[in-house]
Amino acid sequence: MNPPQAPQINTPHIAPHDQPAPRKSNALIYAALIAVSAIGPLALNMFMPSIPGLVKDLNTTSGMAQLTLTLFLIGTAISQLVYGPLSDRFGRRPVLLGGLVIFIFSSIACAYATSIEALIAARLVQSFGGAAGMVLSRAIIRDLHDERSAASVIGYITMAWALAPMVAPIIGGYLDQYYSWRASFLLLTVLGIFALALATFLLPETNQTRGVTTGERRLVAYQRLVTNKRFLGLVATLSFSTAVFFSFLGGAPFLTINYLGLTTLDYGVWYIVISLGYVSGNFVAGRLSQKLGTNKMILAGIIISITGATIAFAAGISGHLTAAWFFYPMAIIAIGNGITLPNAMSATLSADPKAIGAAAGLAGFIQSLIGAAAAQIVGITQTSIPLIVIWFMFFGAILAGLSYWLIGRENRS
Repeated sequence: MNPPQAPQINTPHIAPHDQPAPRKSNALIYAALIAVSAIGPLALNMFMPSIPGLVKDLNTTSGMAQLTLTLFLIGTAISQLVYGPLSDRFGRRPVLLGGLVIFIFSSIACAYATSIEALIAARLVQSFGGAAGMVLSRAIIRDLHDERSAASVIGYITMAWALAPMVAPIIGGYLDQYYSWRASFLLLTVLGIFALALATFLLPETNQTRGVTTGERRLVAYQRLVTNKRFLGLVATLSFSTAVFFSFLGGAPFLTINYLGLTTLDYGVWYIVISLGYVSGNFVAGRLSQKLGTNKMILAGIIISITGATIAFAAGISGHLTAAWFFYPMAIIAIGNGITLPNAMSATLSADPKAIGAAAGLAGFIQSLIGAAAAQIVGITQTSIPLIVIWFMFFGAILAGLSYWLIGRENRS
């Protein structure tokens, strides 16, 4: 998808660099970025409808099956600490290509796993590979744009690749219902090869100061970031907003199938409304971020998310929760997140222009870790508290708003 009216990439405001990256067609670069950044979310969402069925198929427990999600998120979090600084030192391109190779081989291992332990281990490695595109696509965009322009482009890119996870649960549910969960991983292997081919032939190296930008070691860059109040406040906003979504991922399959009595395919179909909401939010971010600025857009997104979370919470505690009253409010939350996340991420990466890769890695680590914790807690407790997911969604949205407010009036411009 060629994002409409997206800012040109080789702009004169590439502050951290001495010279622009090699010129390539905007459409080709965007296509490659969409493909590589979609791999991780595809691997996450396509497998979600299959988690409840793993208990019987691999003779395991619900808690063990849930680890295929939680450890995927934890692996994504940890690997981002590595990818960011490595890309600052050696360049975005070689690190990205290496991550995609890891993703391909681990997807094959997932498809042929014969025990829950083997599947969990393979999923963990798969998460390391899938995270490369998620982290480095953001760093590449920030290499080429200033804060407002980057927020706009991230919004457009996210809008485009969100269309793939929109259908991923449907595909995963269909493959699980008519073939087996293994078919999803075989498909992911093919998609990983496709993404690797696009990245190899279409993506240039954008880090023009690799290895010489600051002369600082990785630890020093992280130490500087963790003392940056604006960075920490924005990361908290990112993380709690993300926790709302991962709480949903951790509890929605169980709630949909075991509480509301629907099928895995039903879950995939209902998931479309959430993806449409997220795409809509991304479109708004792409259109308005450069004009209005990141701060106004973040605030607007948070208000929308809190509204959706409140509706779902009210329906649940009043005893009127249905598929519509669960998924439609989540779609409203998704609209808010689609506005908030690109702007908050762009602002986060702008907190320290000398360590864009490290900032992307550290922010992604914290964001994924909090999301993983929320998903696992919901997954463990949902058998005894079926509606725990709506509590986490509600309080996650509130905490995101509180975090942004606490960044400090002096840090917001």
